Amino acid sequence: MTRTPPDLAFEDAARAHGYARIAGVDEVGRGPLAGPVMACAVILDPAAIPPGLADSKTISAMRRDALFTLIPQMALVGYGQASVDEIEALNILAASHLAMQRALADLPVAADFALIDGNRMPPALPCAGRTIVRGDTLSLSIAAASIMAKVWRDNVMVGLAQQHPGYGWDRNAGYPTPEHHAGLKCHGVSPHHRRTFAPIHKMLWQEKT
Repeated sequence: MTRTPPDLAFEDAARAHGYARIAGVDEVGRGPLAGPVMACAVILDPAAIPPGLADSKTISAMRRDALFTLIPQMALVGYGQASVDEIEALNILAASHLAMQRALADLPVAADFALIDGNRMPPALPCAGRTIVRGDTLSLSIAAASIMAKVWRDNVMVGLAQQHPGYGWDRNAGYPTPEHHAGLKCHGVSPHHRRTFAPIHKMLWQEKT
């Protein structure tokens, strides 16, 4: 089945209602066992869309890296993250929403409407907005935010992998792969692991008992 690429239909609908600065917002990192959850907000210029922009899952890593450099040159980008401590204190959904709020707040020019990937609206947004399920496959603004957040987080995890080798974070970005589980058995739990997540919590409980 041919997949329809994302477009500006949702952005155009918001403009038709009087909004001028529409930001796509997406987060990356809900599922990993380690590392922060990170989000980006992107306001595209509809007259200057980065060439090759598409859902991050449908393009190569090389293309994502190229767009990670190109998008900030052609669009407004805000960055936000929530730390492992915040994930443990709040829960992963609330921490994801916090990262999204921070990404919107970090935009160099405030958005007046936000297109949020997913089905849950973060609380206390600084502007009006709507949720879009699988928004990175439908909205070019969310697709851009998805690419920015993914490459940003992948790069952060590569840096953490240099500090804590043995878990394969430069390859698995902290997700629960066999390599990551093997690293946990060999090296134990690092300061960057999410202790409230079931596999880590179970391992710590077993060590304690």
